[in-house]
Amino acid sequence: MSASNYPSASNQPQLPKKDNRGIIYGILIAALLGTWGYIIYDKSKTKEVIQQKDVQFASLDSVRNQLATDYQAAEIRLDKLTSENANLDSLVKTRDKDVAAMRSRIKTLISKQNASAADLAEARKLINQLNGKIEEYVQEIERLQGENRQLTADKEQLTTEKQQLTETLETTVTENKDLTGKVDVGSTLNASNFYLTAINEKKSGKEKETSKAKKADKLRVSFDVENRLATTGTKDLYVIVTDPDGTVVKEEGLGSGTVNTRDDGDKEFTNKVSIDYEQGKRKNVSFDLKQVDKYKTGTYKVEVYQNGFRIGEGAVTLKKGGIFG
Repeated sequence: MSASNYPSASNQPQLPKKDNRGIIYGILIAALLGTWGYIIYDKSKTKEVIQQKDVQFASLDSVRNQLATDYQAAEIRLDKLTSENANLDSLVKTRDKDVAAMRSRIKTLISKQNASAADLAEARKLINQLNGKIEEYVQEIERLQGENRQLTADKEQLTTEKQQLTETLETTVTENKDLTGKVDVGSTLNASNFYLTAINEKKSGKEKETSKAKKADKLRVSFDVENRLATTGTKDLYVIVTDPDGTVVKEEGLGSGTVNTRDDGDKEFTNKVSIDYEQGKRKNVSFDLKQVDKYKTGTYKVEVYQNGFRIGEGAVTLKKGGIFG
């Protein structure tokens, strides 16, 4: 076989070319679809996150609003307690100064627009502490009110007891006054054997009774006193001498003055005589009354007072005749 019987290389049929555009389009479409799918998926996730965030923010806002309400209620309660109880207001200002800082911090936390959960948790904790303080104040108020009620009851009891004691004291004082008055009256000296006479003093010193006015130099008063109730001690006797004209004889040298009597009021007296008396014994009292002026004709009256009572009296008449008394 000759070479011309075999086809030459140039005469061999060519194979048809393969078309890859479909594959490429497919790949591009798949990639595009994948991209769109991812975008859709990512958008969905983003939306979900946004929704979750919205829910979270809404929840936090709700919590913040509730905390604001709780805090406002606590503030109102605290302000009401302090305004109605002066003692508590002073206690809050002096002992619990940290309450002001606590309230300020709570306001700051619940006022934040973007308050975090941690912020709100702190606010909740502080509000609970504030409410705890308020409960302590309530207990303190109850204790103080209890003490005040007890003090009021004690005061009323003391007032009643004082009134009773005052009434008892007044009764006792009245009884003592009555008893003292009775003892006082009962202890007044009793005068007896009252005797008055006019005395004429001689140049030699001798004395002689006289009934003549022009010869009378002094009046001698004599009487006995006795009272078993009168205590031992000095007794003051007030002597009143009245001349025939009814005028009380007063002499500067005799210590004349005024004495208060129980029945006759204030009376002028001529002389004050002090005596030493021994309880239960009779004592004779004798003293002289001498006036500067000459004695007048007529009757001289003598009264003796002791303890405000008139205990004796007597009279002597000076004239040309005898002595009367």
